[in-house]
Amino acid sequence: MILEHVFLEGAGLCPMAGVTDVTFRLICRELGSAFATTEMVSAKGYLMSPGHRAAVQLLLHAQHEGPLGVQLFGREPEVMAEAARRLSGQGFSFIDINMGCPAPKIVSGGEGSALMKEPLTAGSVIGAVVKATNLPVTVKLRSGWDPAHVNAPELARIAEAEGAAAITVHARTRDQFYSGRADWRVIADVVRAVHIPVIGNGDVASLRDAAAMREETLCRGVAVGRAARGNPWVFQEIACGFRGEPYAPPTVRQRLYMALRHLDMLTALHGEDRAVREMRGHVAAYAQGARGSAKLRARVMALTGVDEVRRALLEYLESLNEG
Repeated sequence: MILEHVFLEGAGLCPMAGVTDVTFRLICRELGSAFATTEMVSAKGYLMSPGHRAAVQLLLHAQHEGPLGVQLFGREPEVMAEAARRLSGQGFSFIDINMGCPAPKIVSGGEGSALMKEPLTAGSVIGAVVKATNLPVTVKLRSGWDPAHVNAPELARIAEAEGAAAITVHARTRDQFYSGRADWRVIADVVRAVHIPVIGNGDVASLRDAAAMREETLCRGVAVGRAARGNPWVFQEIACGFRGEPYAPPTVRQRLYMALRHLDMLTALHGEDRAVREMRGHVAAYAQGARGSAKLRARVMALTGVDEVRRALLEYLESLNEG
């Protein structure tokens, strides 16, 4: 499987809607992410309007990103298969099927994590996609729909039988969304249930977390989601730790200079309006825990121009010098 040789080198980047576009993935790759996946793409939406600006931007990627999967969501096997077929020759390393998204607008259509309530349909989707592409097919699961229906091992066995090359398990149920603690025991159960590689996800925010997850679950790889926002250096920390190399965490100044660079990349890709909107959340993450960061966040939230955001960041950096 194309990713198997990189699993032990570090951690991969999980897809996050509105966060993990090509700009953020490139930053994470530069800092050591072993693999990544695009933000999730509607298979039906892509087939209906492949040239739509939103689809084009979601699918935009760079040749030097490293192993990159395209994540599709949908519940109709033939639609998912056709989308996978069309995307197979566009430079992606693998196709990832989303069966983990908890968003109400996704599950209300029977997609995302709602598919975990329908194992037969889920199996049909996986099998159809596997037959439609020559790329490896991976599946992103949650533990289950709710605590009474933790069925990730069952879904993983179905995925393996249908030809999936690897499974990623976010060890939370759908009704947890992103709250509470991830139950890594479910990842261990999935590892015991299948022979294909399992990637663990949930509450990995450091080398210590990544090493503990691998030791406790015996998963082949780990993936980082929300903890990477504002701290893409987490991939460097994990990669250095796995290789036995020293690691020095970023200073506040390094984090804010990365925010400036991120702002420029977003502006070049999306234009001023969208760049400013998206940087509001990114700035808050890059500055989290730093002295005076609350005032910086409040200021950036009220700004509407790229030059204003850049000025706010530079003035904050100058205030750190004065401090």
